[in-house]
Amino acid sequence: MIKKCATLVLLLVFGGTGQSFAVTQKKLEPLLEHGLSAVLITKIIDQFHYKKSMLNDEESEKIFEEFLKTLDPNHNVFTKKDIDQLSQFRLTLDDALLKGDLNPAFIMFRKFNERRIERANYALKRLDEKFDFSVKETFLFDREDVAWPADEKALNEIWRKKVKNDYLTLLLADKNESELKETLRKRYKRTIKRSQQLKSEDAYEFFVNAYLRNLEPHTAYFSPRTSENFNINMSLSLEGIGAALQTVDEHTVVKRIIKGGPADLGRLLNEGDKIIGVGQGQAEVEDVIGWRLDDVVQKIRGPKDSIVQLHILPQDSGPGGSDKYITIVRNKIKLEDQRVKKSVLEIPDGATSKKIGVIEIPTFYMDFAAASRGEKDYSSTTRDSKKIIDELRAEKVDGIVIDLRNNGGGSLAEAVSLTGLFIESGPVVQIRKSSGEIQLDEDVDKSIAYSGPLAVLVDRYSASASEIFSGAIQDYGRGTIVGEPTFGKGTVQRIVNLNNYVKSKDSHLGQLKITMAQFFRVNGDSTQHRGVVPDIIYSTSVENDDQGESSLPNALPWAHVPAAHFKPSSQVPRDLTDAKVRHEERVKHDVGFNFLLSQAKLRQKIFSEKSLSLLESKRKGERLQRKKDRNELLNKFRVSRGIKTVSLTEDVADDTAEDAEVNEKLSSELRQVLLREAATILVDISRVPGDNKLSQNDTLKITSN
Repeated sequence: MIKKCATLVLLLVFGGTGQSFAVTQKKLEPLLEHGLSAVLITKIIDQFHYKKSMLNDEESEKIFEEFLKTLDPNHNVFTKKDIDQLSQFRLTLDDALLKGDLNPAFIMFRKFNERRIERANYALKRLDEKFDFSVKETFLFDREDVAWPADEKALNEIWRKKVKNDYLTLLLADKNESELKETLRKRYKRTIKRSQQLKSEDAYEFFVNAYLRNLEPHTAYFSPRTSENFNINMSLSLEGIGAALQTVDEHTVVKRIIKGGPADLGRLLNEGDKIIGVGQGQAEVEDVIGWRLDDVVQKIRGPKDSIVQLHILPQDSGPGGSDKYITIVRNKIKLEDQRVKKSVLEIPDGATSKKIGVIEIPTFYMDFAAASRGEKDYSSTTRDSKKIIDELRAEKVDGIVIDLRNNGGGSLAEAVSLTGLFIESGPVVQIRKSSGEIQLDEDVDKSIAYSGPLAVLVDRYSASASEIFSGAIQDYGRGTIVGEPTFGKGTVQRIVNLNNYVKSKDSHLGQLKITMAQFFRVNGDSTQHRGVVPDIIYSTSVENDDQGESSLPNALPWAHVPAAHFKPSSQVPRDLTDAKVRHEERVKHDVGFNFLLSQAKLRQKIFSEKSLSLLESKRKGERLQRKKDRNELLNKFRVSRGIKTVSLTEDVADDTAEDAEVNEKLSSELRQVLLREAATILVDISRVPGDNKLSQNDTLKITSN
């Protein structure tokens, strides 16, 4: 139906109105396929998107604001005069999308590109002037909530300070004058060159994604070039460092570390770190500030066993903080390191101790290819967890902790079947489609793999399928959820190939990722926006307000549907007051917890900063004090774990085998802090009448999908 309708619209828009679109590769002019793609996308959104909205003048105004935010998020390219001129399109962008007439959007984009080149040329001129770093002045680097500058004179003042800050930042990184000037000259010239090389495809992708982000954050358009990169990443066959990246202003920022990848195994790169330079092997590291994201990704990619150097600004060093260089050996994502793992912890319990089994689940996976071939021993989260439960039962553990930290989700079917290992039977998740129809996904096998004491450890990166599992365990009262509130992604996306909706086999229209449904727990609450709130919340969750789904613009709100019919368990005490009091008393005196909490508060303080001093002496003092604060916290933890301390003024080393071993031990010890507390909470909760120890006669369950 869509294919026929779209073809008809194509004839009306491009054949019968007298409007002509450039079919040649003229720079930054809308092409024929862009108009067709826009019409297709609006119709698919109208019919199938979960959020119902109409393209009208009200929506056009929102799209206009979102497009401006996309082009000039920091309000340092356009002037107020530019905005006033462009406002003629404020109420026409809805018509542009519906009719496939993209000229208004391209006019806006060309104006932005023109202004960006002007700004880079101005920055180059400023480099030839002397900077006085003894003058007391401040650079406002976060201008998102500040009005656009009134005129070019005000804009020049902003950029004078920006160039001065760029210069000072490199000066504090021990660059000499000629070296740092050359670095900045290349950076600004590269901005001009890349602006001149932009294609119509880039302009269209910018605009249509502004429209889609106005709906909600997980719906997106991928141009043919972006689609290729997306498909490579989804296949997990990419040889690289194993990190998901995103662009924030002019920086490439680490969004997520992929479990089992080189970055994860090396422990040198973390979420929030800014990658400001990339080098191959022992070659010179090239500055990548201001680069397109796909160009940075392309430079980081490389063959297995090759070396990439990264120049990074660690997320906890803050704006204007200390930089560092790290080396990573490229490799494929090791799927083995993404599989379920087990360990056993000895937890003191009065004069004795309890054995608590740990099942670490990095992702919800299933080997669909092996399953379709009929192989009996194909791997899946549920099957592998079931085997580990058998092993833990043989070791006579007193309880089990499921560790879902950093688990971003995966197979929905696996989340349902894994839940089935711990409940008798019943619904696990409700899925409401865009039509309003509610579908139940259930565990229908009445057998149980494990009926003993259970806790689930989550954090702010536990999302999607992790939230379905932990939410179900909480609703059934089958186990205690501990840790930080989860991410809050409770929506379902599908990839649509736009080329399938046109007759031509030579079409290159790209792909659309569209939100089509929403998850709901069996109690009727959505996991969207709020996530799963633990029964016992760790104090380290202070950062959650600025992270997770709720921090994303236009995120779908929390919602509720009628509860499903299910039979709750009574294994978790209704009153957890005693366990909470014990937990709070323990962590108050725990060196590891205090270190993590202090780190979280320090990061929160750094993230709240919006300006930098341009006084060299003050900047040096701030950098030194921040380093001292970090190392003082780190040393307390090192002493508690028998690891040698570092000088308060030195950078933590990571360039020798000994350094790598120490960093690996520190990272492991920090992960154990939160895990051991979860196990200890489980021991506290298990102090109830009756024997909750795993029985040798527990019914075993093998789940297949």
